[in-house]
Amino acid sequence: MRVWECLEEPAERLEAQTDAVGGPAGGGPSRGGPASGGAGARPEPPLHELLLASVPAPVLRSFSDRLLGPLQEYDDRHNAELTSTLRSFLACDGSWSACASLMYVHVNTVRYRISRVEALTGRDLSALADRVDFFLALRGA
Repeated sequence: MRVWECLEEPAERLEAQTDAVGGPAGGGPSRGGPASGGAGARPEPPLHELLLASVPAPVLRSFSDRLLGPLQEYDDRHNAELTSTLRSFLACDGSWSACASLMYVHVNTVRYRISRVEALTGRDLSALADRVDFFLALRGA
């Protein structure tokens, strides 16, 4: 059995959500690759989106709140932009300089903010597992 066959129901739910918010409509789900269809074929959503769609909303919310809650509280109290820095850092694949350029701040500012993220959450952003947790928490928030 293939992964997408196990996730058939969540994938259909994700497609319905995408169509409801103005996403491309019509046609069945595409499995990607050159044999997936013509010009009108819709690309397969990233696997993490399918997996997140299969997680019950209260569980996903709890996971995001538990991981990102300390950052959001700190941001609210200090206007520190830790959550947005974390989002940009992950979008830049952990590149300090690319993140600094994207945010129009000095690279040391990014380093300081990421060290605050690590201190507040007890996570290590040099570890892949922790990066994945943050990535999923931000997507699920």
